[in-house]
Amino acid sequence: MAALSRTVSTWDGFGLHLRVWGEGRAGLPLLCLPGLVRSGADFADFAERHAGQRRVVAIDYLGRGGSDRAAKPDRYAPELMLRDVLDACAAVHLHRVILVGTSFGGLLGMGIAVMRPGLLAGVVLNDIGPVLGAAGEAFIRRFVADDPELPDLDTAAAHLRTLLPHLSFSTDAEWRRFATLTYVEGADGRWHPNWDTRIAELLVGPVRDLWPLFNALAHVPTLLLHGARSSLLLDATVAEMRAVRPDMQVATIAEAGHAPSLAEPVALAAVDGFIARIGRGGCLPD
Repeated sequence: MAALSRTVSTWDGFGLHLRVWGEGRAGLPLLCLPGLVRSGADFADFAERHAGQRRVVAIDYLGRGGSDRAAKPDRYAPELMLRDVLDACAAVHLHRVILVGTSFGGLLGMGIAVMRPGLLAGVVLNDIGPVLGAAGEAFIRRFVADDPELPDLDTAAAHLRTLLPHLSFSTDAEWRRFATLTYVEGADGRWHPNWDTRIAELLVGPVRDLWPLFNALAHVPTLLLHGARSSLLLDATVAEMRAVRPDMQVATIAEAGHAPSLAEPVALAAVDGFIARIGRGGCLPD
């Protein structure tokens, strides 16, 4: 099932690109929020898996993917990204959803629990928590800022394979596809990041205390996906999160680092089960 492309306007006039699968389906919708510089295209296979029963909406944040670029990088502040997501939900009539948030998308999910808790019927946090591993955070800062200006798609795939060896992709085709979701061919014939690298200018200074955001999910059924090889969501943080939320379901993906693709068998089983239980109003196990 092909996605429908939609563009909605932000409060200040930028175009925000959305992908919608399963339009008209009656099940509880899924809202898919990608990582910091990823796009909604990352969720294509996942969305097609669920679009037979429910509408699935994935958002390209401002400065990423098919959305507009801002004149000034401070427009990419997380608080403004959260406002954009909430406005987009209103524009496409998403009033109650199961949110699937990868990395930064999961942090935005926590922000929604503060700003508009009634929107959330359930939340899947994909390899993100209220404490960020120092090594993973440092890598993200470098990665977001860098434009490697790669000569062709094969080189882009090889570049990513070297940079991100702990992703769960195994075949050349998977890495090439990932490269097409990460880089785009420019007018100069070279491959550049599919995001505004000035986003990195906001990744400076200490990270604020994120525990209050995580605690805002206290009454929202939550599934945590944890890449066992992740340098951003560490085992110690998972243990702390479980201590705070003993009812939170946790699925560890042994073959994945940051972040699981949602195609791993353990991730698929956990998310499918979670969505099914929330969708029919069932209780989650302790």
